Amino acid sequence: MARNEGLAPSIENMISVEYLFMSPKCCIFKTPVILSRHNEKAYIPNAFSIGPFHHCNPNLKATEKIKAKYLQGLISRSPSPETKLRDLINSIKAMEGEARECYAGPIDCSPELVDILVMDGCFIIELFRKNAYKCRRELDDPVFTMACMLQFLYHDLILLENQVPWMVLEGLFNMTIDPIRENKSLTQLAIEFFSNIFSSTDPGIVPPIQDIKHIIDLLRKWLVLSTREQEESRAGWQLMPCATSLVEAGIKFRRGKSTRSIMDIKFIDGVLEIPPLLIQETTETVFRNLISFEQCFPNCEARFTSYAILLDNLINTVKDMDILCENEIIDNWLNPEDATQFFNKLYHNAYVNEYYYLRLCSQVDEFRQRRWPRWRAVLVRNYFNTPWAILSTLVAFILVVLTFLQTIYSMKQSS
Repeated sequence: MARNEGLAPSIENMISVEYLFMSPKCCIFKTPVILSRHNEKAYIPNAFSIGPFHHCNPNLKATEKIKAKYLQGLISRSPSPETKLRDLINSIKAMEGEARECYAGPIDCSPELVDILVMDGCFIIELFRKNAYKCRRELDDPVFTMACMLQFLYHDLILLENQVPWMVLEGLFNMTIDPIRENKSLTQLAIEFFSNIFSSTDPGIVPPIQDIKHIIDLLRKWLVLSTREQEESRAGWQLMPCATSLVEAGIKFRRGKSTRSIMDIKFIDGVLEIPPLLIQETTETVFRNLISFEQCFPNCEARFTSYAILLDNLINTVKDMDILCENEIIDNWLNPEDATQFFNKLYHNAYVNEYYYLRLCSQVDEFRQRRWPRWRAVLVRNYFNTPWAILSTLVAFILVVLTFLQTIYSMKQSS
C-alpha cells in the first residue's frame, strides 16, 4: 500500500493487508460480548484451560499438574519414551502455522503455542482413551476418582474459546495409538465421552463425520448429520405457539425415537414428535457455545440456533415445561423454573437469516386453523379430563336422550 501523506500511522496500520487478513481456517473465536453478557459463566472455563486463550488465567493453573500427569502416562507407554515427547513436539511444530490460523485474533501466551497444543492435546486424547478403556486408568487417577473433575471437564471442553484444532488432536492421536489394544477412532472416542450430553439414551450409530474443526464443531455435525431428513432452510419467520396453546388446539406431543438427533422434529397427523432432550448443568453451556460458533463461523448454517428458537417458542411457562416432561420429551434435572427461564433467554441477540423449522411451523399453523381439532380439545379438557367428569357427562347425555324420547312418546300419545 502506498503511503498517504497526512494519514496517521495508527490508521494506516489498521487498514493494512496484514491487519485485515482473516484466514479461511479460522474456527476458534472469543465469544462476542453481545452474546456472552447474557451468562458469562457459560463461556469461561471452570478448572481447565484448553488452548491459548485462557492459558494465562491464574485460576486455572492448579490443573496443569493433571495435564502433565496424563502426558507423562501417555509417553510412558511408548516403545521409546525418551524420544516420544520430542517427536510429538516436532510434529506439532510442523503444523504450527496452520494451527495458529485456526484462532481468531492475536495469541499472547507463554510458553509457546506448540507446547500448549502438545500438552492440552495429549491430555484430551488420554482423557478420551481412559473413558473408553478402563484398563488405562490408574488407581490414583486424578480425574476419574474425583466426581467434580469430570463435571468440570464436561463444561470446559465444550467452550468455543477453549478449543484445540482437531487436526492437532488427530495428529497426536495417530502418533500415540496402540493398534493392538485400541480399535476406536478419535471421533468415536469423543462421541462416546459426550454421549449423554444431550440425552440420557444411547446415541446409536454415529454417521461418518468429515472436515471436523474442533470438539464443538464435532458435536454440531453429529447432531446435524443424525437427522432423518435434512429440511431445507427458508427465508422468512413464523413463530411456533407454546406447548400449552398447541394442546388447546388439539395437537398431541410424542417422544421421538431416542436414537435420532434431538433436532429431528416431525409433525404428522396432529402429532408433534420431538426426540428426548436431557436438561442438566451443562445444557446451557453447550447450547450457548454451539450458538456462538454458528454466529461466528463464516457461512455456517444456523441449524442449531433454529432448534434453540423452536424450543424457546414451545417453552414460555412452567406449564409448558410440565407438558413436555409429562410426555417424556424433556428429562429435566433442574428446577422447573430455572429450566424454563434458561430457554426463554437462550438465543437473545443471535441472528438467523434462514430458519430451518419454517415448514414445520407452517404445518402446525395449518392444523391449528381447522375447527374440529380445537373443538375436540375443548371437549376433552372441559368434559372428559377426569373419570368423574366423564361419568357426569355420560349421565347428562342419557338424561337428555331419555327426555327427548319421552317427549316424542307424549306427542304420539296426544295425537
